Amino acid sequence: MTTVTVSPKFQVVIPKDIRNQLELKPGQKLQILNYGDRIEFVPIKDIKKLKGFLRGIDTSVEREKDRI
Repeated sequence: MTTVTVSPKFQVVIPKDIRNQLELKPGQKLQILNYGDRIEFVPIKDIKKLKGFLRGIDTSVEREKDRI
């Protein structure tokens, strides 16, 4: 588990290995979510880069008759 320290200005440095895994770039926006006693940083991705990410998904889900 990686830990970080909150600076006196309430800034946090995201560790390099995490930045590399998530391919974060300087200036990239992150959405901040508060879940009870924890904080989540979610990278906001460009919608054009998401094209095709569902390729190969199983669409054979049984649907209700009024949804066909």
